[in-house]
Amino acid sequence: MSKSRIFGVKNDLGLGINAVKVLQRRYLLQNEKGEIQETPMQLFRRVARSVASVETKYGSRPEAKRVENDFYKAMSRLEFLPNTPTLMNAGTKIGQLSACFVIPVEDSLAGIFEAVKWTAIIHQSGGGTGFDFSHLRPQGDPVKSTGGVASGPVRFMTIFDRTTEVIRQGGKRRGANMGILRVDHPDILEFIVCKSNEGFLSNFNISVAVTEDFMKAVKRNLDYCLVNPRNKQVVKKVNAKKVFELLIANAWKTGDPGIIFIDEINRQNPTPNQGHIEATNPCGEQPLLPWEACNLGSINLSKVVKNRTVDWEKLRFLVRLGVRFLDNVIDINKYPAPQIERITLANRKIGLGVMGYADALIKLKIPYNSEKSLNLAEKIMRFIQVEGHKMSEELGAERGDFPNFAQSLLNKKYKNMRNATVTTIAPTGTISIIAGCSSGIEPLFAVSYVRNVMEGMRLLESNPDFVKAVKGLGVRSDELVKEISKTGSVQNIDQIPRRIKKIFVTALDIAPDFHIRMQSAFQKYTDNAVSKTVNLPQSATPEDVKSAYLLAYRLRSKGVTVYRYNSKPHQVLTIEIPEKGSDEKTVVADSEFGGGCEGIVCPH
Repeated sequence: MSKSRIFGVKNDLGLGINAVKVLQRRYLLQNEKGEIQETPMQLFRRVARSVASVETKYGSRPEAKRVENDFYKAMSRLEFLPNTPTLMNAGTKIGQLSACFVIPVEDSLAGIFEAVKWTAIIHQSGGGTGFDFSHLRPQGDPVKSTGGVASGPVRFMTIFDRTTEVIRQGGKRRGANMGILRVDHPDILEFIVCKSNEGFLSNFNISVAVTEDFMKAVKRNLDYCLVNPRNKQVVKKVNAKKVFELLIANAWKTGDPGIIFIDEINRQNPTPNQGHIEATNPCGEQPLLPWEACNLGSINLSKVVKNRTVDWEKLRFLVRLGVRFLDNVIDINKYPAPQIERITLANRKIGLGVMGYADALIKLKIPYNSEKSLNLAEKIMRFIQVEGHKMSEELGAERGDFPNFAQSLLNKKYKNMRNATVTTIAPTGTISIIAGCSSGIEPLFAVSYVRNVMEGMRLLESNPDFVKAVKGLGVRSDELVKEISKTGSVQNIDQIPRRIKKIFVTALDIAPDFHIRMQSAFQKYTDNAVSKTVNLPQSATPEDVKSAYLLAYRLRSKGVTVYRYNSKPHQVLTIEIPEKGSDEKTVVADSEFGGGCEGIVCPH
């Protein structure tokens, strides 16, 4: 791509058209008139300078400059990118750099609206919020102070949803929430079906927090107790298998709710003395304590493949750099509330992850849906986990351990530790568009497709490695690309050899259970959790959803989200028929869809 002006932006890093459009819309600083005031190069320099300024607190000014240059090079080469709020707000007056927050919701009118207030403030600064509504008394429960009855969690969730809609995060990106309800809450049945009404809670993903006891009751076809959180009294007993089947039916129908395995999450809670984890961020990859925040960053794995091998030394360098970067963010961050600052500084959680895994596999000539791919996933993530923990241990020795280290589970394994958690696998979304790589650990969503860049402008995009792979096949690549863009898949294109078809598989070419196995492979060596969508074709059955959920439970996943194509009326990836009566189908992606979380609210 040339370094000319695109959308009024000087493209001084030679980025792709859609990457420039995303930067122009969301990230590049503007004046009061909405005029762009910086280039992509200047954006990365702004972020690098701001985050590296922390180094002067622990070392010398020359050292800070060296670290700044390392940060800048990694970002400008698209080898590592932090989460959206850091790119948007580093070096600005806003200064709020975290992506993930969990806000507690207390069972009182004052407590509920206190949570609404902080939701608005966090969304305005670019963060996403998660809530556990399980502490709210059920609908119809008596309220002594007024003599009335409680509205229940689902009704109160609409206030949070409307607040998100009004704020719209300063116009830069859509607000996003995660709403969670325990499976033993009396309103669980209403919660499970609430998003079957089109447009209801449109700014929420919802998940049911299922327990070990519930899953055992499902297996044995037993009843279990629904408990009023106000007085801990059993309201009634219901059949676990029927509740599970209702959950499955609605996930199949609408993509909601997902599941989080709350007991597994708390088994892995590094600071149990600080409390019980009850909720996650909007896409489920970041379990957090009440009021806790976390910042994320991702290494572009497609950039660490050289001559069909993984460059482990380069990956080690990027892991160490990423941990340092994210730890610095904690110090420079302007927290929206004092209670958020207190617990975040006490635990110093960070989430270093990856993007571009599908691209890396293609460069390595490894099929995504293969045992070799699963083995590599474990090998790469184990390497990142070990090296990331080593770096955090070094920073702990140099700068001081996170304040709750002595009472944490990590104290038994490490002499020092700067961060209570180090690794997370996020969906990446727009930062993977900037980086020009596949999203998170997701497979390709399409080999060729049409992108809505802006109103009235569409571009035909193709995977560049695929274009190289088919060069010399004796077919016109432009005609081939157009044919593939009808479905996004190459599996039924006769001109393409089987060896190429095996490498260029898309999300819907892959069996549902393999999506779960890939998630599990990365989760095995991830401190926090893994965002991974189990993509299902439109023809998938509720039984397919059930199998995915049960496999995720057996493999000790921390959560699972399924999405059956066309199960929502509005989705960011569609197969479109442009004209009435035409059979010329085309895969069309929204401008900010990077892959993975189609059909769910994805803020990354």
